[in-house]
Amino acid sequence: MESEFDVIVVGGGGSGLAAAVSAAEHGASVLLLEKYAQLGGATGIAVGSFTSNRTRMQTGAGIKDSLDDHVEDASLFAPPEIEARNNFEMRRWFLDQGADTLHWLMDMGLNFYGPNPEPPNRVPRMHNVVPGAKAYITVLHARLIKLGGTVLTNTPVLSLVLDSDQVTGVEAGVGGEKHVFSATSGVVLAAGDYTNSSALISRFKGKEFAHIEGISERAKGDGHLLAEKVGAQLVNMDVTYGPELRFVPSKLKTFQQLLPTRGPLTKLMGLVVPLMPQFLMNMMIKRLLVTWQHPEDALFDEGAILVNQNGERFCQEKESPQREIEIAKQPGKIGYILLDKSLYENFSQWPNYISTAPKIGYAYVDDYLKLRPDVAVRGASLAEIAQKRSIPLDNLQKSAEECGLVEGPWVLLGPAKAYFTNTEGGVVINKKFQALDLEGNPISGLYAVGQNGLSGQILWGHGLHIAWAITSGRLVGKLLADERK
Repeated sequence: MESEFDVIVVGGGGSGLAAAVSAAEHGASVLLLEKYAQLGGATGIAVGSFTSNRTRMQTGAGIKDSLDDHVEDASLFAPPEIEARNNFEMRRWFLDQGADTLHWLMDMGLNFYGPNPEPPNRVPRMHNVVPGAKAYITVLHARLIKLGGTVLTNTPVLSLVLDSDQVTGVEAGVGGEKHVFSATSGVVLAAGDYTNSSALISRFKGKEFAHIEGISERAKGDGHLLAEKVGAQLVNMDVTYGPELRFVPSKLKTFQQLLPTRGPLTKLMGLVVPLMPQFLMNMMIKRLLVTWQHPEDALFDEGAILVNQNGERFCQEKESPQREIEIAKQPGKIGYILLDKSLYENFSQWPNYISTAPKIGYAYVDDYLKLRPDVAVRGASLAEIAQKRSIPLDNLQKSAEECGLVEGPWVLLGPAKAYFTNTEGGVVINKKFQALDLEGNPISGLYAVGQNGLSGQILWGHGLHIAWAITSGRLVGKLLADERK
């Protein structure tokens, strides 16, 4: 087993693979280490949007865009108190680099459809990879292997190796034994966020949030902890997207997930999708809405209630994040949303919907009943839906009556859980992606990208986290290859 490489990348998600591929493209020897058995990280389970400005696809669609406009629009997604904490210089610099990254991916063989609108973006900027986000992982992995990169899975990085004040490599677990790998140019941390680290969430956001899970089960904050142990500065560690209610993921793979992610068929799909009849496009959009989007707060504003597996109401539904904190304390950390006849009718047509991607599509009660029978049941009586979900009827009846829900047909949506979607905390870096210490000085040999190296950016809105992940990886890989010793 080789032990010395030019570049070592910690993490096999979008940012890590992009860093490894870019470094290898520019002549560096590369080792990528992934803690889990499969590559992918959070990128691999995402929808796959890549949001950028001044792209080839925008030009082809006759869309005029500018960096200044995108910078302004990006500031409108987060609440003002969160947006005020953004690293504006870094985010503007990133948004200026994104189109080159998108074109790099396209030249590699990835196919996209769009650009699609996402308000408050004033023009369409969201480019959706075909058939989904796992295509990033498949294509980048294949490219890395073709370039001679080394990939080790089931290989957790246990610590960074220091020589004086310089990071010179990593100590990793290989086959149950410790092994030291040396990096002559640098170690790149690309290990994802910490949405599923109860310790980091509790420490930085508050103990009351400790039992709330992350969308990505793998997101344990390993890169953040490795960086902190060698003195790196962390910022915005209390800023999270969520917690929010989401229906539990389906155990079945969607048709989109079963499609090939590389080869001639994906290229054909990229050409065909824009020409698809609207009813087929609507079907695809509905499927995404009921799979990934969260139930709207309007459900609770109009009187829907949350009950646990015992049929008991356990919170004031309109109070967020308290309802998310409370649902995480319930049996199985799950809850169900109960709708009576009036709510069922109201949320079966515009302007009341269960979930949405604004101005793109809307999903109503019947969409969930049809497309997600695992999380949506209908019954003429409370007894019927209680039986389908093994909920005690007496408790469910009591909860409904106390809240003025008295008439069927009834709909029960769930199980739903509280999740953190993203964390915005990360290592403070400079534009060379060097990790900075508490005094703002570079830690020699240590670099951070993706969610590990957000450096204070607030990237709310679809497609910005993936765009930053792959852009930061592309840039750091080239930089380290060009600066080889």
